[in-house]
Amino acid sequence: MATAAAAARGAGARAAAAALRGGCGAAARGRRRAEPARPLCTAAATTPDPKRSLWERYREAKRGTDDLVPSIMNNLLNPDAIFSNNEMSLSDIEIYGFDYDYTLVFYSKDLHTLIFNAARDLLINEHRYPAEIRKYEYDPNFAIRGLHYDVQRAVLMKIDAFHYIQLGTVYRGLSVVPDEEVIEMYEGSHVPLEQMSDFYGKSSHGYTMKQFMDIFSLPEMMLLSCVNEYFLKNNIDYEPVHLYKDVKDSIRDVHIKGIMYRAIEADIEKYICYPEQTRAVLAKLADHGKKMFLITNSPSSFVDKGMRFIVGKDWRDLFDVVIVQAEKPNFFNDKRRPFRKVNAKGVLLWDKIHKLQKGEIYKQGNLYEFLKLTGWRGSKVLYFGDHIYSDLADLTLKHGWRTGAIIPELRSELKIMNTQQYIQTVTWLQTLTGLLEQMQVYRDAESQQILQEWKKERKGMREMTKNFFNAQFGSLFRTDQNPTYFLRRLSRFADIYMASLSCLLNYDVSHTFYPRRTPLQHELPAWSDSPSTVRLPVLQEIQAK
Repeated sequence: MATAAAAARGAGARAAAAALRGGCGAAARGRRRAEPARPLCTAAATTPDPKRSLWERYREAKRGTDDLVPSIMNNLLNPDAIFSNNEMSLSDIEIYGFDYDYTLVFYSKDLHTLIFNAARDLLINEHRYPAEIRKYEYDPNFAIRGLHYDVQRAVLMKIDAFHYIQLGTVYRGLSVVPDEEVIEMYEGSHVPLEQMSDFYGKSSHGYTMKQFMDIFSLPEMMLLSCVNEYFLKNNIDYEPVHLYKDVKDSIRDVHIKGIMYRAIEADIEKYICYPEQTRAVLAKLADHGKKMFLITNSPSSFVDKGMRFIVGKDWRDLFDVVIVQAEKPNFFNDKRRPFRKVNAKGVLLWDKIHKLQKGEIYKQGNLYEFLKLTGWRGSKVLYFGDHIYSDLADLTLKHGWRTGAIIPELRSELKIMNTQQYIQTVTWLQTLTGLLEQMQVYRDAESQQILQEWKKERKGMREMTKNFFNAQFGSLFRTDQNPTYFLRRLSRFADIYMASLSCLLNYDVSHTFYPRRTPLQHELPAWSDSPSTVRLPVLQEIQAK
C-alpha cells in the first residue's frame, strides 16, 4: 500500500541508512547504490584518523534517525486493529464460537487483587504458611503473561522463541537474579527442550518449567514471588516444589470453591467491564445470520448471571449451543465424557443427549461428540479464546477450525509503541546496531574503545525499551531482539489476534485478513543499505476503511 507518508518514510530510511553505508575502508564509501551487490568484507579497515571517522558516522546516523522519526509518527499503529498470522476470510465463517472469561467478558483489575488475597489467605489458613505473608499485596505492574517459572529453582523468567533466557528478567522472589548467577545456573542462557514446559505449558512428566499463559495466572505469579521473597528474606529453608504446588492449589481453590464466582456475582458492576462492546459484537453477528456457540470452563450459574448483565435475560437465544464446565483442554481430546443437560435450577439431568438444543445449557462433554451432534467441522468455524493452549492449540492442530486469540495486553503495548519517545528510542537503537555491525571492521585499539562505548549505549537503550512496557520483564511479545516464546506460540496457534472482540466491529463480516509478508533474514538488505521501518496497519488506513 503505497502512500505519500510511506514514501516519505522510505526517504527518511534512506537518509538514516546513508550513515551506515561504506563497508571496508574509504574506497567502499565511494560506491554508488546502483552497483551490483558486493561481497561481504570483514577484514580490518584502515583509515588515517579512525576516531574522527567513526564519530562522523555516528553523528550522521543520529541526524538521519532524527529526520526519520516524524515520518514514522505519521504512520501510527492502530490499537483496535485485527492482526493476521494466516490468511482468512470472514465470508467463509458461518459459525462463531467463544470462550467466556476474558473473551466475552472482561474483568477489572480488582479481580486479580481478589484472587491474590483469597489465595494468600488459603495458604495461611489451610496450608499453614506464616501469617506474616499477609503483609504482601498484589502489584499489577510486577509480572506479565507468558513467563516461565522454574519449579525446582524457584525463579521466574522471560524466554524467547529460541529457548534463550532474556538476561535481566530472571527473578527470585521480588529481586532480580544477577546475569552471572543465571549463566552459572543454566550453564549459559539457553534452556534445553527437555527442561521446557510441556505442550500445554505445564511442568509435568519431567519438565521443570511452567509457562503462565492464562490471564488469571498473573496473581499466581505474584503470590509465588511474594512467598519466595518472604522465605528468602527470613532465611527460611523450604522446598520450592512444595511451594509451587501449594500456591497452584490455592489459586485453583479460589475458582473451584466458588470464592471468585460468589464475589463477582455479589458486585458484578465492580468486576465486569465494557459489557456494551460484547453486546454489540453478538448483535452484529446475529443480524448477519451467523450461528454462535459458547464453550467455557466456568460454571452455569456464574455464566448465566454474567451474560444477563452483558446481554440481558434472553442471552441464550443468541447462542445455538452453550457448554459450561467443559474442562478445556481435555474437552478437545477426551472422547469418553458424555454431555449432561443442566436444567433451569442448575440440576444435572441424567437423560442421554441426542441433540444439542438452542436455549439449553450443557455440561462437560467432548469435542468429538460435539462435532457429531452439530456437524460443525473445518474452516467454516472460528473460535475465540484468550488462552493460546487451552482454547486454541488443539482446535487448529487437530480439528481444522480457524482460531482467534484475544490478547488484552496488545492495546496498551501498541499505544506505547505509538509514543514519540518509544519511536525515537527504537529507531536509534536499530540504527546504532547497524552502525556497530558495519564499523566493527575497525580493529585498532582506539576504534574498539569507541565501539565499546556504543555497545554500552545500546545496552542502556535496550533496558530503556524494556522499561517502556514493564520494568521487570518488558514486552509480552519481544525480548531484546527476538520474539518471545509467547509470541511463537501465538503465531502458531492463532489465525488472527486482537485486543478484544470489539475489534470485530471495525470490519465487515466478509472482510479478508491478509498477513503481512514478513521478510526473512536473508531477504532483508544489509544494515548498510536500508533499515526496515515498515509498520502496518497504519491508523489512517484503518480509519479510512
